[in-house]
Amino acid sequence: MRITIVGTGYVGLVTGTCLAHAGHDVTCVDTQPDRVAAVNSGRPPFYEPELAEMLSSALGEGRLRASNNTAECVASSEITVLAVGTPCCRGEIDLSYLSAAAAEVGKGLRAISDYHTVVVKSTVVPGTTDTLVRDILERASGLSAGSFGLAMNPEFLREGSAVADFMDPDRIVIGHWDEPSGQALAEIYRSFDCPKVFTTLRNAEMTKYASNALLATLISFSNEFAALCEATAGTDVEKVLGALQLDRRLSPVHNSVRIVPGILSYLRAGCGFGGSCLPKDISALRDYAVRQGVVPRLLDAVAAVNASRPAQVVAMAEEALGSLRGADVAVLGLAFKPGTDDVRDSPALAVIHQLEDKGVAVRAYDPMVRAIPGFRVCGSVRQALTGADAAILVTAWPEFADLDWTALSQIMRRPIVVDGRNALAGSNVPEGLNCIPIGRHFRPEGVSLAL
Repeated sequence: MRITIVGTGYVGLVTGTCLAHAGHDVTCVDTQPDRVAAVNSGRPPFYEPELAEMLSSALGEGRLRASNNTAECVASSEITVLAVGTPCCRGEIDLSYLSAAAAEVGKGLRAISDYHTVVVKSTVVPGTTDTLVRDILERASGLSAGSFGLAMNPEFLREGSAVADFMDPDRIVIGHWDEPSGQALAEIYRSFDCPKVFTTLRNAEMTKYASNALLATLISFSNEFAALCEATAGTDVEKVLGALQLDRRLSPVHNSVRIVPGILSYLRAGCGFGGSCLPKDISALRDYAVRQGVVPRLLDAVAAVNASRPAQVVAMAEEALGSLRGADVAVLGLAFKPGTDDVRDSPALAVIHQLEDKGVAVRAYDPMVRAIPGFRVCGSVRQALTGADAAILVTAWPEFADLDWTALSQIMRRPIVVDGRNALAGSNVPEGLNCIPIGRHFRPEGVSLAL
């Protein structure tokens, strides 16, 4: 099918590239000329494993191209997918990008005589597709919904594994205005072997939020217990949650083999969640709940626990040093998770801000993030740790566990590492390094912590 994807961010470009790989003819549209040029030259504007190779292949086969003319691309395609950002502004969802994109799509619909389906893939609160988007499309096109198709198709892509998630989905949710809309959308997923859930537009919108809210809740649940363990002598959150995960309702045993579902990775203590999805979606859902007259008690608690974790790891470093004022502290990891260069709402940024507020000179290092305005980003771990009074490990990049900590501890002014992800658990940590894990009652400086 001929498909137009509006937006070349994580969702838009991954969707367009993967659909081209599946055999469709795809045009990705963006208003920024530099992004259009980057896509047409085979250079994704962000890092995502496997994406560059697949994009290059799709371009070479003539199945994908980029443009900045939305209306023209819509007029020459059969399906248009809206995949623009829906950021959070002062606690509310910002639909300005979606509104502008829908207006341009509506202009393109004027030139079409055949049935054309418009699909919202952006994350939006329930009632957005069948009110705001539909109204804009109808005004801009002069047509009524039914003359064109309208669908909602939420994405369930994890940064760092987005291509794999798209190509091998666990489910595809298809919200539709009418049956032809749903069938048109289902056609582009014909080759995908997974459950396809056909439902209403609002159910599809709500499903996306339910998914992200559950993931955020699991993380904050884990971090609540980390805080409890940090306040309780003789407890270890890794042991507690490890035992919890062995519940057969969480990790069932089949033919004497224990199955460990991927969702259990969210039942791990850390510095809190970040990225482009969970923080903004929790904020948007809380605001939506209040506007519907529902008090979002659980979501409020999830957000509060998440906001508290960066301060806790900073407090652990402060207690280890006695005082942070005038100290040099290395922050290891800037991306909100391994496998990406995305720093949006990263806990590392909150950690750095709190350190700076306490008079700390901060130097940071991340394998994928080379520069952030206003922060000192070092070119190597050694550069970041040389002369440091302490280090705080915030992003669990696998390479951090494989470092020669014996040598690195010797170049630090004071060999103290607060392991905010327990990423060094099980690694060969030398006796001379005071490694302080999260989720355990804090021990005085100089007392070795067995990992």
